[in-house]
Amino acid sequence: MIVTVDALDRLKGIRHGFLTRRGGVSDGIYDSLNCGLGTTDERARVFENRARAMKAAGLLDGPLNTAYQVHSAKVLVVETPLDQSNRPEVDGLVTRTKGINLGVLTADCGPVLFADAEAGVIGAAHAGWKGALSGVLQETVRVMEILGARRENIVAAIGPCIGQDSYEVGTEFPTPFIEQDRDNARFFAANACRKFQFDLAGYCAAQLQSLGLAEVVVSGHDTCALEDDFFSYRRKTKRDEPDYGRQVSVIGIV
Repeated sequence: MIVTVDALDRLKGIRHGFLTRRGGVSDGIYDSLNCGLGTTDERARVFENRARAMKAAGLLDGPLNTAYQVHSAKVLVVETPLDQSNRPEVDGLVTRTKGINLGVLTADCGPVLFADAEAGVIGAAHAGWKGALSGVLQETVRVMEILGARRENIVAAIGPCIGQDSYEVGTEFPTPFIEQDRDNARFFAANACRKFQFDLAGYCAAQLQSLGLAEVVVSGHDTCALEDDFFSYRRKTKRDEPDYGRQVSVIGIV
């Protein structure tokens, strides 16, 4: 039901978890731990699933705060609970307040959780290719530093996202990445169809490592390939299904 990483597990006062799709109350295409408020799933079921996710991660104090994610590089400091019926349009959340638990919703994009346990500052970012390319990971670290974090103390973990073997992109797709840095060509592998396979997690990890963080880890789960465990937008698109569930990744200070 939950994926954790040792790098965050060993931090005192921090709890986290990358939830799978298992262990919830939803059914049909949302089976079963759908935590996305933007889906057409029954709202009561989504809130029950979110409560279960919080409990699984050991976060029992306070609500789960998530944003209306728009594939941007915008990051918000959260000091009081966010209104989940009017969520801010950002892709990164940062706090130093105990009980303000942060969450990010994904279904192939990269969920990235951050923590500086010494400063007591945490962050959560939604890193699809657009947000990652435009700097949401760098911006999350910058805003954490405003709150007192030090990048050399920050641990960042990239959770389950679409894997390179599942992520075919067109011939034009690599261009903005290579314009950003010619070395980014290493994240694109040519396939037999004369297109490319994009390594989203690898790209995100490289962006984070360039910032000089204490540690950067990748869970290594492919959300598109592991159907029993994860929701996937790409899988939904290939099957022409009407909607898809979202798994949640959470972090909080306890």
